[in-house]
Amino acid sequence: MSIPPRNTPPTEVLVVLPTYNERQNVERVVSAVRKLGHDVMIVDDSSPDGTGEIADKLAASDPGVRVLHRPTKMGLGSAYKDAFRLGLEDGSRLFVEMDADGSHRPQDLQPIVDAARQSGGLALGSRYIAGGSIEGWPKRRWLLSWGANIYCRLLLQVPTRDTTSGYRCYTKDLLAHIGLDEVRSQGYSFQIEMVYRARRLGYKVVEVPIKFEDRVAGASKVSENEVRRALLTVLRLSLSRWRR
Repeated sequence: MSIPPRNTPPTEVLVVLPTYNERQNVERVVSAVRKLGHDVMIVDDSSPDGTGEIADKLAASDPGVRVLHRPTKMGLGSAYKDAFRLGLEDGSRLFVEMDADGSHRPQDLQPIVDAARQSGGLALGSRYIAGGSIEGWPKRRWLLSWGANIYCRLLLQVPTRDTTSGYRCYTKDLLAHIGLDEVRSQGYSFQIEMVYRARRLGYKVVEVPIKFEDRVAGASKVSENEVRRALLTVLRLSLSRWRR
């Protein structure tokens, strides 16, 4: 893995964008985030479509954009953990997870950041509370996501309505105490485990309504294997809770 050193002071907010074959979307998303004044870290897993080269061009023209190149496809969870560690070393104070495919609207970013800052813990962009919505999903995918969140609430005994949301913001204090090295989950189950750990540590987890729009271009990376892994992660966390 490689990333150039910082040559400018960090802003308060670091937005992390994991990428794998997102050349059609990444420039537009980065531009929207930078207009809000936040730093961006792109984590590219050697995308064969040239996403990494586009990311490097963006970084070369803007000191607020950095690119972490990884040698192979290593998973969503490890991408965020690697970026969070670097951001903590740099001195960022608020850490945003955001998809690079255009499904997370930039206009929802600031309310999520503000909610995390005020709560001192974790703010989730929620599709399943009043004011939240999903646009462009087939009914089967909506039912799968909705059912997965009910499953999380029942087994983990957490009140969060959208545990699987990938649009979220953590405070520096939470990430410093959550034990990133102990988080075992990869893929989209990473999101579930991070919510569970935050609540177990006593941090506030607040939800902010968002409008989720299905990706503008490219193909979804959510596979049936990802769904199975997420279900097993919930079961593992539930069993560990009962053991304690």
